[in-house]
Amino acid sequence: MKLLILIGLVLLIIAVHQLMRVIELSREFKKTKEWQITESDNTFNGKMMLTFMFVFFAFFFWQVDRWNDNSLPGAASVHGQKIDALWDYNMYLIIVVFLITNGVLFYFGYKYSGKKDTKATFLAHDNRLEMAWTIVPAVVLAFIIIFGLKYWNEITERSTDPNRLTIELYAKQFDWTARYAGKDKVLGSTDYRQISASNSVGMDTTDATGNDDVLIKNEFHIPVNREIEFKMRSRDVIHSAFMPHFRAQMNCVPGMVTEFKFIPNKTTAEMRKDPYVIQLMAGINKARSLRNEEPVEFDYILLCNKICGASHYNMQMTIVVDTEKDYSEWMAKQKAVKTLAVKTEEKSK
Repeated sequence: MKLLILIGLVLLIIAVHQLMRVIELSREFKKTKEWQITESDNTFNGKMMLTFMFVFFAFFFWQVDRWNDNSLPGAASVHGQKIDALWDYNMYLIIVVFLITNGVLFYFGYKYSGKKDTKATFLAHDNRLEMAWTIVPAVVLAFIIIFGLKYWNEITERSTDPNRLTIELYAKQFDWTARYAGKDKVLGSTDYRQISASNSVGMDTTDATGNDDVLIKNEFHIPVNREIEFKMRSRDVIHSAFMPHFRAQMNCVPGMVTEFKFIPNKTTAEMRKDPYVIQLMAGINKARSLRNEEPVEFDYILLCNKICGASHYNMQMTIVVDTEKDYSEWMAKQKAVKTLAVKTEEKSK
């Protein structure tokens, strides 16, 4: 069997070699050399450029239609809706520019294909064109940048809402801890030198303001329609607190505290009833069933958006957006740091 395959390969190589010889011999009968471009070649290439333009644009719009239903659902925060509007403006602008510039490019390839006795016009400089393609993009980009900075400042400036909820997100390889400020609405101070197995976030045990703080792992809750102020720290490397459904992201940097705030405007229950989310989760669960995995429900999620190590992909935490009543009931069940410390001492005795 192996001998037959070897013989077949040798015969194939010989056949290809003979075919190339035939092609070389046939060239000698042509009146022009193969490297000489004729007017008919240019005309054909011009028509192919025009044909490719229509195929290219059709493929582009097909891709948009094909994958549009796999994007994130609408923003679940007040500022996120503004960011979505700015994103849409950017996309519409880019698509229009993309269609115009590529349309002109392909059309010119067809219209100005090489013709005999036709000479191209040489244009060294045109001040009007230079001004046009400098000023117009500058004005458009200024609009995008100004509004982008405005929205950025809104979520990063210090909160002045007396009813705000303050939460610290503490990142380390490879998990998150959420720390809630207690009734005093002030997070206790921290000291990295006090990090231990029983004090995983390095709370300063001499600071009484931290006694009513609440530490949460795996899943944390926030109330809808209320300002949430996040403060972020990292124990080891740079992580990035990314909450895609709220259009919020901020780096967690060792040795410093970063922060942002937003107001969630859709509870988890409301998002699960959204027609688009239902359709999205149906597709996800269909793919999971092919891998014999259990179906899942929609959840808001906190991710790390920095490549922070081997288990980076698994560094996530579920976020539950509750009504004010449900949030209060959930929080009432949580134990403050001081209470946990007392229980730990009793067990050690």
